[in-house]
Amino acid sequence: MIVDELVARLDWDKSPLIPAVVQDTSTKEVLMLAFMDKQALQLTLESGYMHYFSRSKNRIWKKGERSGHTQKVESIALDCDNDALLFSITQVGAACHTGHKSCFFHKLDSSKPSALESKALESNALDSSSKAHTSDLSQVYGIMDTLYHTLLDRKGAPESSSYTASLYAKGVNGFGKKIIEEAGEVVLALKDKDSAQIVYECADLLYHILVGLAYYNIHPEQVLAELQRRLGLSGLAEKAARTKA
Repeated sequence: MIVDELVARLDWDKSPLIPAVVQDTSTKEVLMLAFMDKQALQLTLESGYMHYFSRSKNRIWKKGERSGHTQKVESIALDCDNDALLFSITQVGAACHTGHKSCFFHKLDSSKPSALESKALESNALDSSSKAHTSDLSQVYGIMDTLYHTLLDRKGAPESSSYTASLYAKGVNGFGKKIIEEAGEVVLALKDKDSAQIVYECADLLYHILVGLAYYNIHPEQVLAELQRRLGLSGLAEKAARTKA
């Protein structure tokens, strides 16, 4: 009943997603900003651990479900308009998927508003055990998620800074041609029956497909969810349903 009352106090008419500011209970450092729908908030209140609604993955997720970097709720504050929440939490490991303690590790130079300093703030430094725990982010979060966020970071980078940035500078026509090219390479490798080359060319193709997904902010989990939806369906029936739509 208490959970229902707390959920009901929020103004969900403005938006189905409520901003959740997350703060370290001991240092008072702001660790991250995320969003919650009603179900994510209910799960948080019932379990005592932070749950969010991911706009990129289009699903509810528990913080630390893959990495083990959980957030235990210590206290909750509601803002004056009943449309935002402040959570004081105990953080295990890092709050940010990059391995930083806080997501707010880019320092803005007030004298140069357009310049972002990528060095982590001193307060973001993790202890040695936490650094060891987050040294290989691909193992912590999964290679698809890690690569996807890396591609997102490249979207705003100068064209000359990386191959990925140069693809984004060319736009859809640029990386679209690469997807077609790499798909052809996969077919040739399949015809040659070369297992190692098939794996290599498929990795190239997947990378360029992920570039396209990141361009439109589509998390690869949404593609996996679509495959999950189709599981057990007849391929012919699924195609027929798409034709009718």
